[in-house]
Amino acid sequence: MNHNRNMMVKRWILVLPFYLFAFLPLSAQPGWVKNASKSVFTLKTFSADGSLIASSNGFFTGANGEAVSNFTPFKGATRAVIIDFQGKELPVVGILGANDMYDVVKFRVKGKTQPIGISATTASEGSNVWLLPYHEVKNVKMGVVRKAEKFHQNYDYYTVAMTMPENTVSCPLVNEAGEVIGLMQQPASLKDTLSYAVGASFADSLKITGFTMNDATLKLTSIKKELPDNITEATLALYLANSQADSLTYVMMVNDFIEKFPNSPDGYSYRAQMLTNNGDFASAQKDMEQAIKLAEKKEEAHFSYARLIYNKEIYQSAQPYPNWSLDKALSEIREAIGIAPQPTYRQLEAAILFAQQHYDEAYDIYHELSDTELRSAEIFYAAARCKEMQKDTTAMLALMDSTMNTFSKPYLKEAAPYLWARAQARVNAGKYRDGINDMNEYEDLMKATIDDNFYYVRHQAEIKGRLYQQALNDINRAIQMNPQEILYYAEKASLEVRVGMYDQAIVTAQECIQVDPDNSDGYLFLGLAQCLKGQKAEGIANLQKARDLGDAQAEGLIEKYK
Repeated sequence: MNHNRNMMVKRWILVLPFYLFAFLPLSAQPGWVKNASKSVFTLKTFSADGSLIASSNGFFTGANGEAVSNFTPFKGATRAVIIDFQGKELPVVGILGANDMYDVVKFRVKGKTQPIGISATTASEGSNVWLLPYHEVKNVKMGVVRKAEKFHQNYDYYTVAMTMPENTVSCPLVNEAGEVIGLMQQPASLKDTLSYAVGASFADSLKITGFTMNDATLKLTSIKKELPDNITEATLALYLANSQADSLTYVMMVNDFIEKFPNSPDGYSYRAQMLTNNGDFASAQKDMEQAIKLAEKKEEAHFSYARLIYNKEIYQSAQPYPNWSLDKALSEIREAIGIAPQPTYRQLEAAILFAQQHYDEAYDIYHELSDTELRSAEIFYAAARCKEMQKDTTAMLALMDSTMNTFSKPYLKEAAPYLWARAQARVNAGKYRDGINDMNEYEDLMKATIDDNFYYVRHQAEIKGRLYQQALNDINRAIQMNPQEILYYAEKASLEVRVGMYDQAIVTAQECIQVDPDNSDGYLFLGLAQCLKGQKAEGIANLQKARDLGDAQAEGLIEKYK
């Protein structure tokens, strides 16, 4: 009996310190508690219709509104606020970084804030730690570190002997020195005697880079993402967002960039492009003039301005702006060339000259560029277009050959547009079989995307090249791919009549009528084929139907076969 009593006394002696710490009165708590509690807040997130998505906790890590919390409440949110220790509501103005796997986010609120220090060292196993809840300094709860595991090489993930109180997810876990070591994570059950915390230094290290600005995690929330502090990273983010972000997000990013980097010309150039797209040319002009004023490399700004004006004049010519013209674009690009005669600048100069119909000057520049690092299919093709406009077919075809010689066989898909252009150029020049050969190679290269129009176009070239069987094969493929297109039946029937296949022409014409009984083509070719076969009465009757439906050719055929 005495032995059992002694064992119970020893057990109580061992566990008594833990209970004493767990229920210490406020006056006996660590000295840092009262001040540290000023850094803890409640977080609330809202959807687009204003309804509450979730509530959580977090704490400030910087004096300029930087804070961390768990990421889950931000999913689907368009707005968020925090409520600080004084009950003051502060809006979340931007996301600074997020990690969905560990459910942490770093963000910024509007206004000055009181941060809590983050420990630079790992809490040792067996050390005491405290969970600091929002606005309840009397309920600070103590636990013991059971395990500290490394992840991402430099960060800690803690297992703590502690049962978490309700509504304390993302509250700070603090060491004896009053420094935060982790954010409390959602427990599997409120009765669990072990709790977990992700390292606070990991949450505070989260940041957005140029490449991560549009990653999948950040897209889970509609709250604005802050641009990187590094101007190179921010410029990259802006460049990528131009093609990846939705228009509203992009507008906000451009304006944020200008606000954050007011002395960088890039923001004004991007906004000028955006304004031009929206037809606000006067504001775009002001932005480009500001970009030129701020640019260290004036030639780059003049080049951007010339390209902007050129694109506007080519693609938005229906919206005139008296201050901009191709002459103005030419003046700007020559300003750039005068500072630094780079081949890229010369290429834009040639494009502007071509648009002004100065084909000889444009050709001379493209010819020069063919001996520079810009030598490419694009350059030879542009030179070929100059010769085409000058009606120099021989030179144009030779340059088309030079265009294709920049590629090697077997061709890759990047060669396809030029291969098709040469095919059309050869057909237009009367070199039908050469053009058809190009079309055959184009078919092999682009088989997965070829439509009925391709087979119709090749069918026409094959007729001109007197390749009648191939032409019939291709028009049949076009009909198979688009059986409701009346033109294809008419073309097929016409070819069948031409080569004396009158029975087949009759069948094709009847199919044409079945597809559209109100179209004159079917009756015209049916009547013509019947007359040629000797069935004049039936043929003339069908030609009269074609005439009644408005076909101008029918009357002459009626007179011929009547």
